Amino acid sequence: MKDLIKITLNLVIVFLFAGAILALVYAGTEPRIEVIKKEETQKALKSLIPEASVINAAGTYEPLEGKKAIYYVANDKNGKPIGYIAASYSKGYSSVISMMVAADTNMKLKGIKILDEEETPGLGDDVKQKYFQDRFKGKTLDQLVVVKNPDPTKIEAITGATISSKAATQGVRTGLEQLIKTYVPNSGTTGGGPK
Repeated sequence: MKDLIKITLNLVIVFLFAGAILALVYAGTEPRIEVIKKEETQKALKSLIPEASVINAAGTYEPLEGKKAIYYVANDKNGKPIGYIAASYSKGYSSVISMMVAADTNMKLKGIKILDEEETPGLGDDVKQKYFQDRFKGKTLDQLVVVKNPDPTKIEAITGATISSKAATQGVRTGLEQLIKTYVPNSGTTGGGPK
C-alpha cells in the first residue's frame, strides 16, 4: 500500500511540474502566435486586393455556428472603396475550411484564399491549390454552383472531392452574401450601402 501511495504521489508531482512547464511555454509563446496570426491575415488581405492602400476591418458576422468572422473594406489612396473582403468558414468533409473572399465594388469575386483546412490529403485538400481557387475569379453569387463537368460559368468540382468542393464554395457564397448584405443598397437583405 505504501508503494502505491508513493508512486501516486510521484506521478502527481511529475504531472504538476509538467503542467507548470506547459503553462509557462504557452504564456511565453501566445503573444508571438497572435502576432504571427495578424501578420498572416494582413498578408492574405493584401494578396487578395494588392492595389488597396488601406484595408480596414468593418464588422463581424457568424458564417458558421460558433465561428465569428471579420469583413473588411479596401480603400485606394484617396479613401475610396475599391473592394471588400470577408473571412468565412464552412464545414467540409473532414474539417472546417477557413477562407477569405474578395469582391470588387460590383460584387464580382476578385479571388479567394483558403487559409486552413484538414481535408483528405490528395483529394479534398486540393481546395487549397491555386488552380481550384482561380475558378472563383470573376464569378458572381449566382455562379457559385458546383458542377462535375467543366463549365466556365460555374465552379468545377475537384475530381473525387465533391464534398470539399461544395463546402469551399458554400463558404465563398456565405462570405459574398455578407458583403452584398452589408455594401449593396436594396439588396433584399438587411444592411446598408457602402460604409
